[in-house]
Amino acid sequence: MENLIIEKTTATPEIRFDYATGILELLGESYPEDTVVFYAPVFEWLKNFLNNNKERAITVNLEIIYFNSSSSKALMNFFDLLEAAANAGRKVVVNWIYAKGNEGALEYGEEFKEDLDALEFILVEKNV
Repeated sequence: MENLIIEKTTATPEIRFDYATGILELLGESYPEDTVVFYAPVFEWLKNFLNNNKERAITVNLEIIYFNSSSSKALMNFFDLLEAAANAGRKVVVNWIYAKGNEGALEYGEEFKEDLDALEFILVEKNV
């Protein structure tokens, strides 16, 4: 499998999925005009990775500064895929990275974490 690289725009995050390391990074803001279209290649890549590499661990580093409601739904769908993989025995770690003092980002991370049981969801405070 090739790495997945989607460059950041003013309305979309930078996405980098390194196949060799199993590390997926989403960095920036997420309020694309069509969330389903934007995230479709990410979901396709993730599903292929999960289906073809059943034993491999995956680490997700999420540093989303701002996201709209449709991006929130996409993130929950994304977490649901990861949760299913963790329930099947795969090691899945999600690092929710937020800036120190950004209470909104911390609260969103806490809300996502509450909905997920099997995967390891870590809230990571970043000094700005």
